[in-house]
Amino acid sequence: MTAAFELNLSALSLLALVVGMFLIYNTVTFSVVQRRPLFGILRSLGVTSEQLFLMILAEASALSLVGSLLGLGLGVILGRGMVGLVTQTINDFYFVVNVQDIDIPPLSLLKGLVIGVGAALIASAIPAYEAMKTTPLTSMRRSTLESKTAKLLPYMLLGWVVLGGLGALMLMVQGNLILSFAGLFAVLIAFALLSPPVTAVAMRAITPILSKLLGALGRMAPRDIVRSLSRTSIAVAALMVAVSVIIGVSIMIGSFRGTVTQWLSQTLQADIYLSPPTVTASQTPGLLADEVVDVATTFTGIQQTVTARNLEVILPDYERLVELVAVSGDVSRGNRAYAWVDGDQADLWDRFQRGEGVIISEPLVLKENIPVPPPPITLDTPQGSQAFPVLAIMYDYASDRGTILLDAGTYSTIWDETAVSTMGLFVEEGQDVDVVVEALKQEMNGRSDVVVQSNQAIREEALAIFDRTFAITAALRLLAIVVAFIGVLSALMSLQLERARELGVLRATGMTLRQLWGLTLLETGLMGGTAGLLAMPTGYVLAWILIYVINVRSFGWTLQMDLQPAYFLQAFAVALIAALIAAVYPALKLGNMVIATAVRSE
Repeated sequence: MTAAFELNLSALSLLALVVGMFLIYNTVTFSVVQRRPLFGILRSLGVTSEQLFLMILAEASALSLVGSLLGLGLGVILGRGMVGLVTQTINDFYFVVNVQDIDIPPLSLLKGLVIGVGAALIASAIPAYEAMKTTPLTSMRRSTLESKTAKLLPYMLLGWVVLGGLGALMLMVQGNLILSFAGLFAVLIAFALLSPPVTAVAMRAITPILSKLLGALGRMAPRDIVRSLSRTSIAVAALMVAVSVIIGVSIMIGSFRGTVTQWLSQTLQADIYLSPPTVTASQTPGLLADEVVDVATTFTGIQQTVTARNLEVILPDYERLVELVAVSGDVSRGNRAYAWVDGDQADLWDRFQRGEGVIISEPLVLKENIPVPPPPITLDTPQGSQAFPVLAIMYDYASDRGTILLDAGTYSTIWDETAVSTMGLFVEEGQDVDVVVEALKQEMNGRSDVVVQSNQAIREEALAIFDRTFAITAALRLLAIVVAFIGVLSALMSLQLERARELGVLRATGMTLRQLWGLTLLETGLMGGTAGLLAMPTGYVLAWILIYVINVRSFGWTLQMDLQPAYFLQAFAVALIAALIAAVYPALKLGNMVIATAVRSE
């Protein structure tokens, strides 16, 4: 469990780092463009292209070192806050822990520092290389970078195809979870490469419509975005990546929750459940006292009882522990879903109770790559290793290590015991379940060795544990959005600084502050809308990979994808609102513009 936690959280953290690299690229690019005249003068005075490249990387190194050190401190603070979420999941599922303090391994700090500085240098290398390859004359031209960006658009489309194909190939490799995450990242970066050409096409397509609706501002806003594509497209890509992660993870969690809810409703058909008290959800329960079993079996209002004996056994062929559940009947009343059934499902439980074979869970099949139809499965028993034919493969989300159902009669013969771990009670028709539960609790006379719960109470507790488990994922999604918001803000500030003279001329020739505000908000709204629209297909692809590749290889669970329109609409609203809020500060600064200073030129 801790290994799965570490791998999944590392992947989500790296997603935030990828968004951060977009911001670093945008910042260094702006820094290079802003000082283009200075670089042209330096090159004219004899500074070599290699010296210019090293100077830019040296600046990036110094800033990234400061940022990474601040990040280490912030990471420790976040770790203190998030350790409670992780320990809660351990408490729910495995065993009770009480973490008083956090461990800060020096190696983790070193890795964070190296990754932070390394990511910054990688993101800075592209604009530094562009500055190095630019001649002194073209360095002093403002249009140089944008013309090169326009020429790169076809290559970005090619990169989308190549990188997306490479990611698909990595996802097809079976059994390697790290390679699966690498494929996920490749697909995500491929969609990021698609952002600039799509933004350019979308802005050109929408210009006639906005021109008719908003006049001059409607023509200017999309053209300004295309003219500054080297920076606007990066902001769009960063926001798109963050929002697509929201969509992908939301669909995955929603599908997971919906699948578990459906599984609970199909499997838990008994009205009342009796079990010994346990501290955690996945702990193998103890045994019910014989008098408890006798009272429940003969209690007034109970129509039928089903018993189960839970214990851990070893599968010698696979050298792993699984949970063996010896059951006296079908607690699902025929509603349980199966991934595979040998023969007719109608007589499955009749054959099962005659001891003709066992039923195994899907995670066991997927984790051990057991073929379908499965061969007989061997169990270590008190009478030695015995092989049992497999009658069916059931969907099961209670455990990721594997579960085997065995008939209680066969179990008692081989293990020579009739003990009971849990009981499911079916109430007679017309009886109120809650009334029977209270009467049964009173009959137990306050016994501390048995817990009496209704079907509804068990479902609510299971879903509450589920929601707590994914709380930390929601925190990381929020972190990605904050980083993307900063990216849009930095892009807008960069554009405002670079276009100061242009905006000053517009103000001098009659553009009002209200129109300037409108232009700024329209530009950011278009950027946010484009990012939101691009995030929809990207988020769907991420969700598909998370559900049908990552989740299956991590836990062995097949989930039913649940596509709710709300996931896409909420994400689009997040992209649009984040972009518009990011525009407020730059728009306020425009109100303080001194026109004479803005139009001054050397």
